[in-house]
Amino acid sequence: MRVYCCQSDIVWENKVANFARVRAMLHDARLARGAMVVLPEMFATGFSPDLQHIAEDQNGPTGKFLEQMARELGVCITAGVVVRDGADKMHNRAVVYDASGTLVASYAKLHPFRPGGEKTTPGDQVVTFACGPFTAAPFVCYDLRFPEIFRHAVRRGAELLLVLANWPTSRLSHWTALLQARAIENQAYVAGVNRCGSDLEHVYGGKSMIVDPRGQILAQAQDGAVVLGADIDLEILRVCRREFPALTDVRDQFLGSLA
Repeated sequence: MRVYCCQSDIVWENKVANFARVRAMLHDARLARGAMVVLPEMFATGFSPDLQHIAEDQNGPTGKFLEQMARELGVCITAGVVVRDGADKMHNRAVVYDASGTLVASYAKLHPFRPGGEKTTPGDQVVTFACGPFTAAPFVCYDLRFPEIFRHAVRRGAELLLVLANWPTSRLSHWTALLQARAIENQAYVAGVNRCGSDLEHVYGGKSMIVDPRGQILAQAQDGAVVLGADIDLEILRVCRREFPALTDVRDQFLGSLA
């Protein structure tokens, strides 16, 4: 199966402009039908603290754009959006649309970035979904620093871990190291997509990457807008887990509980 990371330069709080940029990037990339496409966290707005301004309903403009693109290109799309859930909750979500344009998964970021002032409501569950022959699990940015939630996903069958981010250049060495670590310790494929460009406070260095279950980098971007692609193979993952069965020695009593 083919996986693509769409590393975009996000126009601040301008959904129409960002939809146009992503549409052009994906069309120019000539994507393989049936592939998985991953867009950054809050890809349509940037990492804005103005939640009242950027949040939308699940079937709002961002959802409609993703539904249309997935159906138009015949791909599965995972992307970040702030969703208004009731009167007092706004979740930083990774939403997933399959090739028919159907919403098949919606994950709320478990760890809002409190050091950066993020005030979204934390989620309460790990989410997995079918992605071609794989079982996949999405995560959002700061989640990458909390390995236990990735382990919970793998214990539920995840073989492809997707990380959507707005990760600044100042901590980019952590980004690359942690993506490889999550792949190695879980013997899973990892696709991490970061934004590039800058916003009102930070510069973002890209470095989106796709990593195999042994921690080898299959593809890595630099700091510009690009659609990065790599093939992933479920049989390679199974061989890796069979030849070095470390996951069978995980002691679940030390993982804690997660809904």
